[in-house]
Amino acid sequence: MTTVKKGRELAPELPIARVLPALGLAHLDRPFDYQVQTDQHEDAQPGVRVRVRFSGRLVDGFILDRVAASEHPGKLGWLERVISAERVLTPELAVLARAVADRYAGTMTDVLRLAIPARHARTEQAVGPPPGTPKPPTVDLQAWEQYRHSESFLSAIAEGKAARAAWQALPGENWPARLAELACHTVVHGRSAIIVVPDQRDLVRLETACEPLLGDRVVSLTAGLGPSARYRRWLRALRGQASVVIGTRSAAFAPVPDLGLIVVWDDGDDSLCEPRAPYPHTREVAVLRSHSETCALVLGGAARTAETQALVNAGWAHDLTGARATIRQRTPRVHALSDEDNRITRDPLARSARIPAVAFDAARAAIAADAPVLFSVPRRGYLPSLACERCRAQVRCRRCHGPMQADGPGGGGPGAVGAHAGSVGSLSCRWCGHPETDFRCAECGFTKVRALTTGARRTAEELGRAFPGVPVLTSGGDKIVDSVDAGARVVVSTPGAEPVADGGYGAVVLLDTWAQLDRPELRAGEEAVRRWLSAGLLVRPHGDGGALVIVADAGLAPVQAVIRWDPVGFADQELAQRTELAFPPAVTMASIDGEGPAILAFAETVELPVGGEVLGPVELPPGVRLPSGLNRDEVSDPQRILLRCSRAQGRDLAAALHAAQVARNAQHESAPIRVQMDPPTIG
Repeated sequence: MTTVKKGRELAPELPIARVLPALGLAHLDRPFDYQVQTDQHEDAQPGVRVRVRFSGRLVDGFILDRVAASEHPGKLGWLERVISAERVLTPELAVLARAVADRYAGTMTDVLRLAIPARHARTEQAVGPPPGTPKPPTVDLQAWEQYRHSESFLSAIAEGKAARAAWQALPGENWPARLAELACHTVVHGRSAIIVVPDQRDLVRLETACEPLLGDRVVSLTAGLGPSARYRRWLRALRGQASVVIGTRSAAFAPVPDLGLIVVWDDGDDSLCEPRAPYPHTREVAVLRSHSETCALVLGGAARTAETQALVNAGWAHDLTGARATIRQRTPRVHALSDEDNRITRDPLARSARIPAVAFDAARAAIAADAPVLFSVPRRGYLPSLACERCRAQVRCRRCHGPMQADGPGGGGPGAVGAHAGSVGSLSCRWCGHPETDFRCAECGFTKVRALTTGARRTAEELGRAFPGVPVLTSGGDKIVDSVDAGARVVVSTPGAEPVADGGYGAVVLLDTWAQLDRPELRAGEEAVRRWLSAGLLVRPHGDGGALVIVADAGLAPVQAVIRWDPVGFADQELAQRTELAFPPAVTMASIDGEGPAILAFAETVELPVGGEVLGPVELPPGVRLPSGLNRDEVSDPQRILLRCSRAQGRDLAAALHAAQVARNAQHESAPIRVQMDPPTIG
């Protein structure tokens, strides 16, 4: 029963508003009932921003629903103010935000903070009504005929079905043009589309491809926009003034009406992992949205992640790949260091030199043909990992299969080559802390380990001397070059900053590959293949003289994946190995980061699913930022605990973590910790 405060009159219909206050606390992550006044009746609709009084203070919130009566037995408060009559929280977005919060053991208000930009009142008032329906655009889909099953997939989009595909772009593919064609095809058949890319450079290329086909029907969203510009574009999508939304991470939440297609390009890029709570990955947001809104989904890229392959193996998504004959025709000629190659055999320094003769030969041939050459050099800062001295297999824990580190004198330092495990100090697991005092390689039985570390160097000067008279450009860090003209030139780039060459590169040389392969992370091989294939997309086909040189042992599985140009096979193999070793995505993992006593106390309150494991505590992996509220200068020993359970129990683990956070908040525990489902770095 509700009580009317003197001087206020209840709305004539549905006088109770169910409001989600923006509190960000797990134990208050639910709607609360408030009374609606008569003068608020028209504006206080589901989805609008409001201000309410909660525990004596004014807080913002969203109306989720209007009902006739409240089940709350006590006295109800009033809506203090309707901030705006704009219904920014659509029913579809509310369902998605709740699903993402449950998936990542977070709160719905944290998800809405990522999904809905801050209000800009003047912009909101300036945006006019939706325009009339223009003539539908036309699109040529002939380029998609190169991909098997594309005809049925395009037909499913036209019919409004929830077709889901894992798309592998062919070598040399103009992927922005293909995605623009998919979006236009969706619009032609009366529905909207969302395309998400990792960074601004990709967005610029995609925008350039979309505008000729879609004109003002496309709008781009990115975090780099100012508050006014971003809110203006977001409102265009909300009000149906744009049929296609393209953008970076947060664009996955764009409130487009009648969504028919959502695309995520290069889902292995760590830029698509949200750094703010509850830390959702864009791929998973797209998967949840495809399910909740019954729309088509495309997860595309040059390579394939184990997570995407798991969806394919489960039958939830299907392959969209080119025929092997087409792939062979369009790939560059791939060279790696092989004992069977006579050029390598004749070059005694091939395996020790940073740029062996085979790489110089490919570069010289490209320059002689008046084509640009790209040298890719890894960034500085990759940490050394331990590997067997004989076969270079990474050292893994015999208990949980986590990566090992060397403790004591010489542990982890560069130059610890050929040292016995006992002589460099004891080994211990980075995940569970289990010590290893008697190392023996699981692959070859050898008893010596080495710490492998290779940093990136400035190569522009030495290449300038090697190719006199040829222009040398650098791209990376604060100075990234987006494109280069055709003609002989040398480009030195870090991974992810490679410029696009007009007509393609004559040769691409991948240097210091051990810096990528030897990273002590679960996804090191997968990330290396992704980087190498992305660079390979920029090379001309072998019929036009294109060459890709990988300065790495040709016998390694990641190198073989590039030589065969088989990202699907590599992802399937990677998934099988992770399944055998109980690694994600075959299992679900969660991390608890913070000070030792705080995370131990929290982990004890988590009711793990049957068969769940607790690994750790161990030292927080280097490079992983501390939870909000902690300072490395003040915390001497930040630690991490990992929780592991089967993939089928992932939702149960998320629910258990959320319940533990509810109990922790209710007890007013103040020590900062971070709880993260599927952390991107676990090794």
